[in-house]
Amino acid sequence: MRAEDIARNIKLIILDVDGVLTDGGIYYDHEGHISKRFNVQDGLGIKLAQSTGLEISVITGLDNEAVRTRITELGITDYYPGNPRKVPFFEKLLVMKNLSPEQVAYVGDDWVDAAVMKRVGLPMAVSNAQPEIKGLARWISSRKGGNGAVREALSFIMQCQGTLEKVWKEWAF
Repeated sequence: MRAEDIARNIKLIILDVDGVLTDGGIYYDHEGHISKRFNVQDGLGIKLAQSTGLEISVITGLDNEAVRTRITELGITDYYPGNPRKVPFFEKLLVMKNLSPEQVAYVGDDWVDAAVMKRVGLPMAVSNAQPEIKGLARWISSRKGGNGAVREALSFIMQCQGTLEKVWKEWAF
């Protein structure tokens, strides 16, 4: 089945953080505090997707206060930090939301994402993902992680579901 056909039935998109919502860099200040760089276009894409009824969840291997702040700003309530083994949280989300794996998309970039990507209906990868992850993906962004790849993935899903044009018209007209 084509990615476009699968995308029509997606209800939930699960995102990784480092390398997907960020560029994968870990920035330390002179006191050893970590900061992250997020792309505002990805953030707006998340808000637009949410406005169409799509649900967004985040499962990430690291736990960082900067990420927690950004996730809260975006209104994402299903946030599971500090979990490199992501399958149990994926399965929890399926039960909580009464979804089948075919109704879920996952955007990843590295090996920690592989197990969930093998289980979802629409595995998606950022353009600079590891080769093995690209091999699992049914759709690959043209943009790198942290540089609009999430917005591109969400726009693809909304386009396939026929909601992107409606959302655009709400902003442009």
